[in-house]
Amino acid sequence: MAKKSISKGIIKDIIIVGVGVLVIWIGLQVAFGTQNPFYVVASGSMIPVLQVYDVLIVQGHEPFEDIEVGDIIVFNRPSDHNRVIVHRVASIIDDDPKTVRTKGDANPASIPGTDFPITEEEYIGKVAYTIPQVGYVTQLLKPPINYVIIAVVIGIMVVKQMTKKKSEKEFTFTDPLDSEKTDTIEELSDIDKIEKDSENSKHMEKSKDVERLEDSEYLEEMEEVEKEMKDIDESIEDSVEKKKDRE
Repeated sequence: MAKKSISKGIIKDIIIVGVGVLVIWIGLQVAFGTQNPFYVVASGSMIPVLQVYDVLIVQGHEPFEDIEVGDIIVFNRPSDHNRVIVHRVASIIDDDPKTVRTKGDANPASIPGTDFPITEEEYIGKVAYTIPQVGYVTQLLKPPINYVIIAVVIGIMVVKQMTKKKSEKEFTFTDPLDSEKTDTIEELSDIDKIEKDSENSKHMEKSKDVERLEDSEYLEEMEEVEKEMKDIDESIEDSVEKKKDRE
């Protein structure tokens, strides 16, 4: 079960990273108006302006009709379209349709089939920015280095998932509201209830004793009153009899 959870976590992370890269890439394509806004200089034909491994940011929104002599453009080689070239516009050959001739700054002359004729069909975009020497990173992405990087990234994801699972388990084991403490709270509550019941029972017994004592005193008083009444009756009878005798 643990292995399955880790695998799901890794797949989730890979999907998130992939979606993020895809969104960024599509955003760059829309922003620069070309399928690939980044190109790496692979030859020295444009030295000293462009060095090998410089990264070029190409603006595809720049219309081919606005291209002028002196602009550095990126285009497909006109002879077979199987190679991308970055050279400077050397001249305008024709205006209808617009056709230009290019030349590498380090080259002695323009090469037919490579530098011209360039039309809108071959045009990719105009060089807008240059990032010096960043293209060395592309060398790191070639086999076998790219496989090592992928392995390291996956390893980091595995460690991340294992650490996460371990943290969740530790949190579960140190739960402050565990069952044992709950039982203890219930026991304490029962003890308090027993103490209250004991106090109530003592109070009731005391009340009954007081009632018994009061009843006993009342009876004694009643007996004394009856005795006094009896004595009074007897004295009255004696007086009446004495009076009769006198008469």
